[in-house]
Order: sequence, then C-alpha cells, then structure tokens
Amino acid sequence: MGSSLLIAFALMLIIEGILPFIAPAAWRETFLRLASMGDGQIRFIGLTSMLVGVILLFIFL
Repeated sequence: MGSSLLIAFALMLIIEGILPFIAPAAWRETFLRLASMGDGQIRFIGLTSMLVGVILLFIFL
C-alpha cells in the first residue's frame, strides 16, 4: 500500500507540473485568476475536483 501511495503522489506531481512546463504564461494567468476568487468559489472548485476523483476511483477500481 505504501508504494502505491508514493506512485500516486509521483503521478500527481508529474501531472501538476505539465502545464507550468508547457505554458508558463497560461499557468500564471490561471493562478492569478484563482487567487482573485472568493473562498466559496475556491471551495466549490476543490469539492468538485474531489468528487470527480472519487467517481473516477469507483469507476476504475
């Protein structure tokens, strides 16, 4: 289980790094827009992201 968690973490870091590597200007603009959003909007984005992840886990496991 520990190695699976480390593999998942490594894949997350790879996926998270793709956009800043390929298009740093677009990543910066997106980050600035995100920073100007309210807490409720950011929480909604986080909740939606977690729910999509849970649904994908149930589908593929």
